[in-house]
Amino acid sequence: MEYRQLGNSGLKVPALSLGAGTFGGQGPLFGAWGDTDAQQARRLLDIALDAGITMFDSADVYSDGASEEVLGEAVKGRRDQVLLSTKAGLPMGEGPHEAGTSRARLIKVVDDALRRLGTDYLDLFQLHAYDASTPVEEVLATLDQLVRAGKIRYTGVSNFSGWQVMKSLATAEKYGYPRYAAHQVYYSLVGRDYEGELMPLGLDQGVGAIVWSPLGWGRLTGKIRRGTPPPAQSRLHGSAIFGPPVPDELLYRVVDALDEVAEETGRTVPQVALNWLLQRPTVSSVIIGARNEEQLRQNIGALGWTLTPEQIATLDVASAKDAAYPYFAYQRQQGFVRLNPSPVPLTSPLV
Repeated sequence: MEYRQLGNSGLKVPALSLGAGTFGGQGPLFGAWGDTDAQQARRLLDIALDAGITMFDSADVYSDGASEEVLGEAVKGRRDQVLLSTKAGLPMGEGPHEAGTSRARLIKVVDDALRRLGTDYLDLFQLHAYDASTPVEEVLATLDQLVRAGKIRYTGVSNFSGWQVMKSLATAEKYGYPRYAAHQVYYSLVGRDYEGELMPLGLDQGVGAIVWSPLGWGRLTGKIRRGTPPPAQSRLHGSAIFGPPVPDELLYRVVDALDEVAEETGRTVPQVALNWLLQRPTVSSVIIGARNEEQLRQNIGALGWTLTPEQIATLDVASAKDAAYPYFAYQRQQGFVRLNPSPVPLTSPLV
């Protein structure tokens, strides 16, 4: 296993992490992902740890806390071998105090996560979404308090825009609060919007990317091709509305390129898609998910080898699409390109 620095922090994380979204699956969204119980989760952790995967990611909103509970059961007796990462901030109910990242709520959700996970500290705690109703100073001061109390070791965010991350980092710098080390982001061969603003920001500010849904919400499993409906167990059935949209033609073009590279390398389509991500700037860890042991072992096979520059270029071209304003200027206009060189190769147009 390759271990990477998480942004500019002192924390080293494995290149692949295991997501616990399938653990304790309940409801229309997470029930479609999987319903792994504690015994099954412990077996998955056995396999992951044998491969050097030491970081496990969850969130309070995953099956209304059941994911954290199952993960906590699975790590019993080996807490010192693992990094526990979780998230909070999204609504957990309809009440006025059941959403957001106010001081009162942050203190409560961290204590709730510690209880469910059966631990007294979180290696990484991330805000699951930006809360426009709470001052950034209040959020960061509370996180600083939780870090000083020993309940959190590193902080991060998820699904923030560029200005939201930058405002937070500037405020942390001003008051001496802990800076966010991680940004958990959606990034895949069928969703490269991360490259437009958030990747350059991560490079400039030392924020490491932890990638969620690296297979494009189940689209890059190798089972979806032109004229072929998603398999019966695909998360695209029923829960597709929760995931990022992908134009059909883009998907088929990317899958065609993945098939080509998979044949050249003797690897599977998901392994090629994951390996491509592992070569991208700022990526500290890619979160893989698995309903069963076979899927986990397949995903682990993305490690230990590297795509050639030619194969990366094939995937870059197939997955490229025009960026939104103002980033298309940085792709297409020589003056802008000269002043703002792309953090990814020129064969790889931004989003």
